[in-house]
Amino acid sequence: MAGGGKHTPPKDFVCPITGHLFDDPVTLETGQTYERRAIQEWLDRGNSICPITRHQVQNSHLPKTNHVLKRLIASWQEQNPGSAIPCQSGDQHVEPELEAMIKPEIVPVTSPNSVINQAVMDRTTTELCHAITKLCMSEVLKDSEMAVLQIERFWQEMGMDLDLDAQTMLSKPSVIHGFVEILLNSIDPQVLKSTVFLLSDLGSRDRAVIQTLTQVDSNLECIVALFKKGLFEAVVLIYLLRPSIPRMKEMEMVESLLTVINKKDEEMIKICLKPKTASVILLQQILHCNEESVVSSIVGSIASSKEIQTIIGSLESELTEERIAAIGILVKCMQEEGKCRNTIADKVELAPVLDSFINVSDGDRFVMVQFFSELVKLKRRKLNEQILQMIKDGGSFSTMHSLLVYLQTAPPDQCPAVAGLLLQLDLMAEPRKMSIYREEAVDAIISCLRNSESPAVQIAAAETIVALQGRFTASGKPLTRPFLLKHAGLERSYRLLMRKEQLSNISGELKDVSEEERAADAWERKMAFVLASHEFGLLFEAFSEGIKSRHAELSSACFVAATWLIYMLGVLPDTGIRGAARVCLLSRFISIFKSAKDIEDKSLSLLALKSFMQDPEGLQDLSSYMKDIWKGLRELKRCSPLAIEILKVLCEGQGSSADLWNHKELLQVDSSENGEVLSIACFKDKIFSGHSDGTIKVWNGRGNILHLIQEIREHTKAVTSLSILQSGERLYSGSLDKTARVWSIGNEVIHCIQVHDMKDQVHNLVVANSISCFIPQGAGVKVYHQFHSNFPFCS
Repeated sequence: MAGGGKHTPPKDFVCPITGHLFDDPVTLETGQTYERRAIQEWLDRGNSICPITRHQVQNSHLPKTNHVLKRLIASWQEQNPGSAIPCQSGDQHVEPELEAMIKPEIVPVTSPNSVINQAVMDRTTTELCHAITKLCMSEVLKDSEMAVLQIERFWQEMGMDLDLDAQTMLSKPSVIHGFVEILLNSIDPQVLKSTVFLLSDLGSRDRAVIQTLTQVDSNLECIVALFKKGLFEAVVLIYLLRPSIPRMKEMEMVESLLTVINKKDEEMIKICLKPKTASVILLQQILHCNEESVVSSIVGSIASSKEIQTIIGSLESELTEERIAAIGILVKCMQEEGKCRNTIADKVELAPVLDSFINVSDGDRFVMVQFFSELVKLKRRKLNEQILQMIKDGGSFSTMHSLLVYLQTAPPDQCPAVAGLLLQLDLMAEPRKMSIYREEAVDAIISCLRNSESPAVQIAAAETIVALQGRFTASGKPLTRPFLLKHAGLERSYRLLMRKEQLSNISGELKDVSEEERAADAWERKMAFVLASHEFGLLFEAFSEGIKSRHAELSSACFVAATWLIYMLGVLPDTGIRGAARVCLLSRFISIFKSAKDIEDKSLSLLALKSFMQDPEGLQDLSSYMKDIWKGLRELKRCSPLAIEILKVLCEGQGSSADLWNHKELLQVDSSENGEVLSIACFKDKIFSGHSDGTIKVWNGRGNILHLIQEIREHTKAVTSLSILQSGERLYSGSLDKTARVWSIGNEVIHCIQVHDMKDQVHNLVVANSISCFIPQGAGVKVYHQFHSNFPFCS
């Protein structure tokens, strides 16, 4: 008796393929009987053997209906009305041998209404129901374990054709709790793997499964414990459960994650997500715990082992989330253990990363920008430029355009890194040509540097400029400050750092150091020119504001960046920017020199002052601060050759340095009603002053009293320069009214004898022998032959 107390038909009355009573039985030449539709479908699929005997079927045409058997079945049905028609129950199961033979043949389904397919579905659905019942109701662990294996076999066989009703049955909380009971009690590795596989696959399809699992806190602890004991497939289920970062850190599963990352995929069962992928994503999340000791420990383990190469390989993953996670891990590795960037640079394939840039969120884009920015902080300048070229040209889309679009909408804290990377990519082309990328990048950096509402953004911008100098240690730290100290004559700090780096050099160190140094110099010149010349030195105004900031980190970064650019202005051809830098920063560097306690800061400020002294105007401006810097220079000259050099320049032409410094103020005259004094000249006992309102004043300086003897206002705008030709006793004045005038110097007063239209504003005028030169409003210098009658143009 079976099927609820009703008689079941004899085995010979049931088709071994469909599992149902015969309706149209046919007996093959092999002696086996089948339902006509089922065996016809079998043969139509190209099979030429009997499913049971596996003997060749010679006649492809099916015989006539077996009427004898059909009558016997009809007679049995009359005697047993309402009897159960079995699918797979008791003795009516399809023979195991037949099942093994049929199943491989029915994989290529041709129709959802296929007789064979429907028969198999009926059998497996009934089998699934029985297995689920056994899993949830049986108190015998062995029976529950067998039920799990049966359910897994059903799941694997159905694959993409999984019935939605079956998935719904398996996703019920009672079934999920049954699986958890297996995880808690079973010690069979295969059963545990099957359970994790089923929960993971169900969880990936139905979020309700994950919600059921997370309702009990101990479920996660159980799964993590199994994972740490070697059930590595459980990492996929942990990933689906999305535990918090503090929770993952507490569970100490980093070692197991690294083990999975290093394993080959074929060593673990196939699951909805590769265990390696889940491990990479979870590891990246743990690295964002912001606990320095934890991050340092994890990075140390990754950077010193072969896991880093596996993580580099994840950059080529088909799954974007894995690629982004791998990028985040590599960024942390380069920031914490900088020497691993050499390995990354040698092994990385950038094209998949670049292709992902436009399809990810802004947060992920910033991680990618950080990755590229860190990657080009190699000690080898030429390799850095090769990587920059790969970033620029390696993707399917324009990297520079994508970065520009991102920069225009990026949050302020992300702008410095994005702008810095965009500027470096732009410099791979001719730096003297106009470029929208360059303009936008430098504008963004200056804007961030002036963002007083966010000191963190200002610091990031200043540090970006320092790094743009392009020289780095083997660990990726900028060498800007040590290089400046070397130029300032303090080589000890530089040598100590270089010696430390030399002791830990990686294999394959450069053989041609001079070639590398030439490449570094060329890059430094290009970068300095682009930064300093933007908007005629606009960056120096931002530096001036940053240096006086109360945030020490910002002030220090701006000081180093400004010193570097001012030093480079002395190396680059003069385009007039040095004057703009001097106006913005001279007083700042004087103040630093006076107040700094550190000898290195004093020396760096002197390096900038030396660059200013290369111009006559700069030397003249610096002379007005002699009283402020004299004491510091004398103290510093014992340890700084630069201090001695500056003292020598400032004292040149003086009989005694003591006479230069030992002086007192005799008098002071207020002439503010005529505006600022923009120029001054002396001849014999007369002093001539030019004022911003166009006035020229003549003073008598006999004795200790200054007498005004003449005041003239023939220029309509500011008198910017006064020059005297000693031999001719002539005074020359230049003005913003685009004229130059020649004055005759008499015994008491002066009078104008010539007026010349210069067609440009005169910003500075110099007369010597037969040559007159002046600086116009634009770039360059205009030179004239000088005669008493006129100033004919020379060049």
